[in-house]
Amino acid sequence: MKAKGAKNETISWQAGHCYLGEVLVACSHTGVCAVLPGESRDELVAELARRFPDAILIHANDSRADWFASVMRYLIDSRRPLSVALDLRGTEFQCRVWQTLRDIPSGSSASYGDIARRMGMPAASRAVAGACAANPLAVVVPCHRVLRSDGSLSGYRWGIRRKQAVLSHEQGLSER
Repeated sequence: MKAKGAKNETISWQAGHCYLGEVLVACSHTGVCAVLPGESRDELVAELARRFPDAILIHANDSRADWFASVMRYLIDSRRPLSVALDLRGTEFQCRVWQTLRDIPSGSSASYGDIARRMGMPAASRAVAGACAANPLAVVVPCHRVLRSDGSLSGYRWGIRRKQAVLSHEQGLSER
């Protein structure tokens, strides 16, 4: 578990475009701390500033930065392992949920109840949903792979349209 952000911490960011729209990737000295899809770069930079109000945000302006390139490659093909460290910031419970989500293979899904049971907390499906909603690393921590117990889509912090797009993209990869 890590605090939201230290005063004067430096966080570098870069933005790019993919099938999700505009995507901002941010990196601290520890690793990637945010992957945010959205409609515009300005909107995403404002969201990053809200997440890390005491940080110094620096536009990396280098699409070849290892951390940025690695995340963009992962967005294109999530079957390959992510080759960059992550800086997960949340409660102990949230971090446990996010780590459990990372064990769901690309092209697969699980229910909120499945995740709670995998964690040894079968009654915690609502808390799992809350941790999914707090996930700051879109696609990289695959909360999009968590569905309702009947298999239908439920809320997604970045919109149901994006959740469906990521699931469809991953399903297409698994059919290759």
